[in-house]
Amino acid sequence: MATAKEKKEEVKVSLKMLRRELRKMHLGVTEELTLPDPVEVKQLMTKMEELLAVVESKTTRKPKAK
Repeated sequence: MATAKEKKEEVKVSLKMLRRELRKMHLGVTEELTLPDPVEVKQLMTKMEELLAVVESKTTRKPKAK
């Protein structure tokens, strides 16, 4: 099982990759006036949903009793 530090690094890497791909799509739309490939959009959405599942699994833990 991955440690918290490893999961944090995995999330950081995933966010960097998503941001890079979204920037590329944004430039294509704004500068080249082309729409992104629907398959690419679906792939990015899937990656974002996977990342959200990782992040949400951390926040849904029960708080420690005092």
